[in-house]
Amino acid sequence: MTLTFRCPAELEGKIPPPVPATLGLPGWLKAMPTQAFNAINMRDEDTVKRCPPFVDAMTSGFLIPLICDLKVENGAITWDNEIPPGGVLDFPRSPVGFHDENQVMGSPLFEPDRFVIKFHNLWTIEAPEGYALFFTHPVNRFDLPFTTLSGLVDCDRFRDSWIHFPAHWHDMNFTGVLPKGTPVAQCLPVKRDNWVARTAALTAEETQRVNELTKKISREPGLYRRQFRA
Repeated sequence: MTLTFRCPAELEGKIPPPVPATLGLPGWLKAMPTQAFNAINMRDEDTVKRCPPFVDAMTSGFLIPLICDLKVENGAITWDNEIPPGGVLDFPRSPVGFHDENQVMGSPLFEPDRFVIKFHNLWTIEAPEGYALFFTHPVNRFDLPFTTLSGLVDCDRFRDSWIHFPAHWHDMNFTGVLPKGTPVAQCLPVKRDNWVARTAALTAEETQRVNELTKKISREPGLYRRQFRA
């Protein structure tokens, strides 16, 4: 399956491309030990680095990068962007825009006299027929000073325009440079389908299976990774 990312011809090679999320793992995860001592249980136990669901979520889909460095100082955001102006096709040259705070009035994001920032994305995105893209904050990236809002876009149909990413800048004490290439959104393909929820009590056979697997998990570290992980 292929996602096709296209940028204006004059920007090719001048802005960082989307990358598979497997290539965008943060330094803190790479440096994290696989085990740490648990003072309550008095033994070494696995960290989240060895938790397949945690890591698999971070390595799924693609990361959309910041198009240039952002300097943040005293509540102001500035940048030095060297991309050329638009030609036949007009596009924003700034890496960020904003939404007025009244656009999130009534939500937990609302704060008087405080904008919601918007990261500009200069790639159109085409998904295969029947697939939408779920855009969200880069998964488990709690180190970033902003939180990207989530959205679902039918990119098999909406594929000839930009998709920008509103975000809440939550770290008001952040001072420094957010470097070019920092992931500002993660996109994951979602196959459109009609889903219903069914609930039921566990049968005797199912209860036995749950009991056996639960005990096996406690006896055999890494069982999910070896036996169930796709």
